[in-house]
Amino acid sequence: MLLERSLEEAPVIERNGYHYFIHPITDGVPEIDADLLREVASRIVRALDTTDFDKIVCVEAMGIHLGTLLSTMLDRPLVIVRKRRYGLDGEIEIVQEKGYGREKLYLNGVSEGDEVVVVDDVVSTGGTLVGVINALREAGAEIKDVVVVIARGGLKRVKEETGIEVKYLVRVEVSEDGVEVVESRYR
Repeated sequence: MLLERSLEEAPVIERNGYHYFIHPITDGVPEIDADLLREVASRIVRALDTTDFDKIVCVEAMGIHLGTLLSTMLDRPLVIVRKRRYGLDGEIEIVQEKGYGREKLYLNGVSEGDEVVVVDDVVSTGGTLVGVINALREAGAEIKDVVVVIARGGLKRVKEETGIEVKYLVRVEVSEDGVEVVESRYR
């Protein structure tokens, strides 16, 4: 599969002792191949328990291309959790805890009773997903599914803190030697 092959060929750089892989799905560079996008979107659809939901929720920035594809494929509106505060009525601030720092995100466009699917590119620490899931619950939404393309870690944290099992297309381990795909799903 293209996703697995492209991950195993992805360059790895070190930042403050953290081995960071650079990949089109997670970083948008060097370019995102259309065939790879199609494969990933199709696999995400296969991973979903249902297509009976109201909205797709993704996280800026690298969830946007995935959310856009799914929105057009499934004919559902797209809600983007943004890094910028807009100050709209009902806006919910999210503290995003990452392995390399804290940032704030902002949720708009989700109302009480909305049934949502959350889609993102990668889960590493689980901090972003925990924050987004908690904000969606605060808004009164029902979370039907959470799917990420790449699981690097954080799955246990999300499960423990939210009770939600995150689905993923591939699980990877990253070292100075490169990216190893240790599990593939929804092929």
